[in-house]
Amino acid sequence: MNIAEKIKPELLAPAGNFEKLQAALIYGADAVYLGGKNFSLRAYGDNFTEEEIIQAVDFAHGLGKKIYVAVNIFAHNADVKILADYLKFLDAAGVDAILISDLGVFTLAKDVTKNLELHVSTQANVTNYRTANFFHEFGASRIVLARELTFDEICEIKSNCAAELEIFVHGAMCISYSGRCYLSHYLTGRDGNKGACTHSCRWKYFLVEEKRQGEFFSVDEDERGAYVMNSKDLCLLPKIDKVIESGVASLKIEGRMKSINYVAGVVKVYRAAIDSYFENPEAFEIREEWSDELDKVAHRPYTTGFFVSDGEPTEIHDTSKPKRSSNFLGIVRAFDEKSMTVVVEQRGKFEVNQTVEFFQPHGKTFSQKISVMFDETGQEIFSAPHAQQLVKIPVAAPVEIWSLMRSD
Repeated sequence: MNIAEKIKPELLAPAGNFEKLQAALIYGADAVYLGGKNFSLRAYGDNFTEEEIIQAVDFAHGLGKKIYVAVNIFAHNADVKILADYLKFLDAAGVDAILISDLGVFTLAKDVTKNLELHVSTQANVTNYRTANFFHEFGASRIVLARELTFDEICEIKSNCAAELEIFVHGAMCISYSGRCYLSHYLTGRDGNKGACTHSCRWKYFLVEEKRQGEFFSVDEDERGAYVMNSKDLCLLPKIDKVIESGVASLKIEGRMKSINYVAGVVKVYRAAIDSYFENPEAFEIREEWSDELDKVAHRPYTTGFFVSDGEPTEIHDTSKPKRSSNFLGIVRAFDEKSMTVVVEQRGKFEVNQTVEFFQPHGKTFSQKISVMFDETGQEIFSAPHAQQLVKIPVAAPVEIWSLMRSD
């Protein structure tokens, strides 16, 4: 397949709230997916009110980009009774597509909406082309494939199904089949299939023999315990050329519960990688700076998951805690070229003489020491401990609005 025949895939990013949505689109996503206050599988995220969904659509469409809304709960009768009005609202608001996993919700959406594209959520566990074709013939324009597929399986589905295909390329993975897990509900009463997962798979577990109550036997024992169901995080950056060559229409980043630092950093890396590939596929290679950036966001050890069958383990057995390599300190809200100063909205404490870096939506990242800083009244200050206070700082180079200020 030559470059003219290849379709540049959409880069799809998570949006846990309106600010994260803005960051995702400004840092290079073509579309974002979000959840309303009901009917999506992230009950403990900020999520969007109906007014915020309207604002999100206006913001994204103003940039020529798209909004998808997750309506991917497994609905009970009580849900169905109140869902029709919500679906009609999403249609009228100009949302581009909704993600659905429940066939009842799917049929309802077909009955009450006119303009919404219907995307089949990964929770539907589509793992073969016959299932993909069933949903496509039923009215789905796009299928979000299960995470448990290899490159060859994805290519075979693509060859045998006319629907658009979407796959996850980065983020947390579940020890159960694409989220179909009842462990959290069993242990805590919070149902992962209704968006309330407690991530019970990340907890420490021990083996207990029936007749030896009180005796706990660790699996892969160390001083911290054992994490037998704790998955690594997915990262397909090392295989991004193969991902593109599979012909999928959309590359999805997981993380509606993640920080702005995570969303901005991951989106910018995959934006750069996709664009670099299409500039010159034959000379394409993974840049060290991309991998370095992905190490700066909170993550567990990375894996390519099921995409390649190389026998790589996908579980972590020594800890459940994510790695964090950089501290998110603030967002640049203004830059004055004449005085070479920025206004930073504080998100983490910082102080004079601290070395920070500015991670920009388009420009290169650079580091400098804070020599002096001032509060909103022009008063010189020596630290910024107050949440979201505005601080003026001299900078060594021009800085883009929406740049993130970080430290090691």
